[in-house]
Amino acid sequence: MPEVEIGMRVNGRSRRASVPARLTLADYLREDCGLTGTHLGCEHGVCGACSVLMDGEAVRACLVFAVQADGADITTIEGIASPDGTLSPLQDAFREHHGLQCGFCTPGFIVSATAFLREHPDPTDDQIREGLSGNLCRCTGYQGIINAVRAAA
Repeated sequence: MPEVEIGMRVNGRSRRASVPARLTLADYLREDCGLTGTHLGCEHGVCGACSVLMDGEAVRACLVFAVQADGADITTIEGIASPDGTLSPLQDAFREHHGLQCGFCTPGFIVSATAFLREHPDPTDDQIREGLSGNLCRCTGYQGIINAVRAAA
């Protein structure tokens, strides 16, 4: 399989690599960058566990090829906290309001909610539900997640 040279910023750090043309962004982040917080759940773009920010927009990293992210600014769950490790207000709210559940879906929810709150700084519960409807929690912990997003807003 032919390889393609790519370059992008991942969590503020410049990265260059030669990757197979059909390598997903999720696999690139997990395998090449060692950022395993980007979880692979369904690998069909349905569950949202692989959500990352690409140029500030939430995307499903399992549906994006790494070559499509060439030149992009990518933020994973590992890049949401401050460089000194201080949790973002949203991460803090997830911890405080029991939005973590088992934790598998948490990175995708936090990344998606980060993008959502940038566009909806004072959302209603219905808007939160609609904004996060593309993310699935198999533990049915939605109320804690909604409470956390509301508290962070």
